[in-house]
Amino acid sequence: MDLQETLNAMRRNSIFLNIAGKGTQQRCGTRFGGQPDVPPDFVWPTFRGEGYDGVVKDRPLTFLAQFNCADLAKYDTEHQLPDHGLLSFFYETDTQCWGYDPSDKGCARVFWFEDTSILSAADFPPDMEECFRFPTIAIEMKPEWSYPEWEDFSEREHLLRRDPKQYLAQSEPFEKARQLLVPEEPMVSSKLLGWPDIIQNSMAVECDLVSQGYYLGGKWEEVPEEIRQRAEDTALERWLLLFQLDMVEDDDFELMFGDSGRIYFYITREDLRERRFDRVWLILQCY
Repeated sequence: MDLQETLNAMRRNSIFLNIAGKGTQQRCGTRFGGQPDVPPDFVWPTFRGEGYDGVVKDRPLTFLAQFNCADLAKYDTEHQLPDHGLLSFFYETDTQCWGYDPSDKGCARVFWFEDTSILSAADFPPDMEECFRFPTIAIEMKPEWSYPEWEDFSEREHLLRRDPKQYLAQSEPFEKARQLLVPEEPMVSSKLLGWPDIIQNSMAVECDLVSQGYYLGGKWEEVPEEIRQRAEDTALERWLLLFQLDMVEDDDFELMFGDSGRIYFYITREDLRERRFDRVWLILQCY
């Protein structure tokens, strides 16, 4: 099987998101920003971390976006997401954790509200600064095929570990084969599902290890060999991209992660199947 056939065999469906234009605060509507629709007993999530002001305290997570699952169903051709309810994404945009530290747990949260009939717009927490109350922006969606980038492909094939020379030799042919399938990639790319648009490195192994409690801000060699080996052998098949959010610009509003970066919400196949969205792990990458 040549590289292009291999890539075709690895393709995944994704839902491309165009986040732009004036949105509306329609109850349970798919949108970026605004006030989230939540149940009566909802407690706004917080995260204890150090912000850019250097102060460590409990900070309200920023509401990023919500998706009406009925809207997603016609684009989710592999039926991975719920077909009813509301999916809501939050992230603490002041601390902007990177996700390589186990203590980052809770900096990002995903909620699935199954019964939309009881949902209504939440009031922002009184201690939430105005700059973290994002404006309502429309989201347009369309399905597209997603293909792995070199970092994920080589990780899946264990090329660097198996044969460093082969790793170097295959990178250029891989990029040529992929370009035939994806001739033009958007500069700004937000999506649900599919393969991630990687800025730095493959993230599945990182999600697997750090969610088990291993700090990855230093040497990965400190992770026990058998634990790391299992992650390298299986993480890329077990962990999936749930939501990738790129920079958002609209009128005088701009949201950026690090230096022109992206955030990635990952979840295991099992947790996605069982709707355990409380087990997501977030990674931030930037240039």
